[in-house]
Amino acid sequence: MSSRQIQISASEQNLIDSVAELIIKEAQKAKDNHGYFSIGFSGGSIVKIVSAGLLNRQAEIDWTTWRVFFCDERYVPLDAADSNSKAVKDGFLSKVPVKPEQIFDLNPALELSAAAADYSSKVQSVHGSEGLPKFDLLLLGMGPDGHTCSLFPGHALLDEKDLIVASISDSPKPPPQRITLTLPVVNNARVAAFIAAGAGKAPMVRRVLEPGAGEDILPAGRVQPSDGQLIWYLDGGSAAELKQPQPNL
Repeated sequence: MSSRQIQISASEQNLIDSVAELIIKEAQKAKDNHGYFSIGFSGGSIVKIVSAGLLNRQAEIDWTTWRVFFCDERYVPLDAADSNSKAVKDGFLSKVPVKPEQIFDLNPALELSAAAADYSSKVQSVHGSEGLPKFDLLLLGMGPDGHTCSLFPGHALLDEKDLIVASISDSPKPPPQRITLTLPVVNNARVAAFIAAGAGKAPMVRRVLEPGAGEDILPAGRVQPSDGQLIWYLDGGSAAELKQPQPNL
């Protein structure tokens, strides 16, 4: 069964430190358990938080064990401004000793559905080809409509059960063509961690974590690891509309 934690940080630095502690702990645990650490990055501000927390703690990490994936990726050249890979590399990976062969990128030279299938193969090359891959840690964000990865409210991809990585050509948020981990894979992670900061996130955080009667379950709310941990890292702004008291850090 999954467990859910909600941690509210009193300051931006507390949030940064909490996320860093999680990554360091899970990386060591994964190394001890199976020799590698598979981590999936989402876009947005997550890379800034990770970079701020880990760059001055590099000596605590065995970077050779890292296997870096992207929870979703825009179907654009890897050097395009809206590439998740470019953002994570520019903001973090280029500053730590993670080698290029440890980073698993979309191949934009392939047709969209073929690129999704190719990415599935890359995921399986690390996690094995039997059953669902089990990521050690997925760092997730949430959009203003409650989407996570490239799983959008009301979209058919929310019900995808067979694919590991799916393509989407009608994303309501540009660019329209993307690939994404599917919900069964997200829910098979050892740890799925949402990071949401700022008062602008507060209404959607409340809708996802404390849905009212008759409110739809949004994609972010459907992230419920079947045999792992779900952690929400919030600050005072993003947690402002929650009614249930939560532990502060």
